[in-house]
Amino acid sequence: MHTSGPALAQRAARRVLEAVLLLLAVGTIVFFLEQLVPGDPAIAILGGASAHPTPSAVEAVTHQYGFDRPLLAQYWSFLTGLLHLDFGESYTLKQPVLEAIAGQVGPTLALTFTALAIAWVLSILATLATAGRRGAWGRLGAGVEAAAAALPQFWLGLVLLIVFAVRLHWFPVIGSGAAGLVLPALTLGIPLGGFLAQVTRDEFETKLRQPFVVSARARGMSDAGVRARHVLRHAALPGISLSGWGLGSLVSGAVIAEVVFARQGIGQLLVTAVTARDLPLVVGITFVVALVYVVANLLTDLAYVAVDPRLRSTIGATA
Repeated sequence: MHTSGPALAQRAARRVLEAVLLLLAVGTIVFFLEQLVPGDPAIAILGGASAHPTPSAVEAVTHQYGFDRPLLAQYWSFLTGLLHLDFGESYTLKQPVLEAIAGQVGPTLALTFTALAIAWVLSILATLATAGRRGAWGRLGAGVEAAAAALPQFWLGLVLLIVFAVRLHWFPVIGSGAAGLVLPALTLGIPLGGFLAQVTRDEFETKLRQPFVVSARARGMSDAGVRARHVLRHAALPGISLSGWGLGSLVSGAVIAEVVFARQGIGQLLVTAVTARDLPLVVGITFVVALVYVVANLLTDLAYVAVDPRLRSTIGATA
């Protein structure tokens, strides 16, 4: 048992190394994809063709940003900057990329973590109330979960906006405070909650047939106590393992919610950066999203072990 600490540290170190390689791969892919986009980046920096930049201005910008250098030389400079966590300066915002992202990442993270919390609350409530129940109640729960998981986020966001903001005036159409966070978070959280509930339900119904459930009921524990204290603990493991993916998908889906609800965040910033061919800003935002995936999956590993202590001995034995 004493080997679990070093084993967990070794596992975390491996995940960090994998994360570094993944981030470098992501940056490389984005760099070369940007080179395939038609058009002159110097013209985009100068406001696009509609701004009618002069040839001398285009030439000056091309030389300033090194667009006239060989592609491999540009890539080497780009890679060197990544290794030093230097994403350069945004072409359009004229400020360091990390500074631009830092100003927008807060609202996006608040949205994604709130949506993840909503998803888990909905999943747990649906599972405890309907999983393993006979008759129409159990079928209704399964049907609602499937319908929620299939909801398109963009459509759901528009429906919530029209019903609860425009018609009922319960929430602001555009808002940055707590009230303005509710509808965007529900837009992202409801479909994910349906998906997590489906996964948790399957495992929950399997665990209900295990001997430890029969033993707990034989000791006089109520049905609600058995479901909440014993079965849910084991049934939540598949959902926990998928939460890392879920959090990453929420960061990606934040682009949709931020557009529908006109919220600030890195989603809006990414749309602007891609439109303007602002490579440093695109790469920086891509790195932030990839980093969220990596950190979320690492925390998922630790949470998985915390929920099921039996895994600690398994990790120690395989280290």
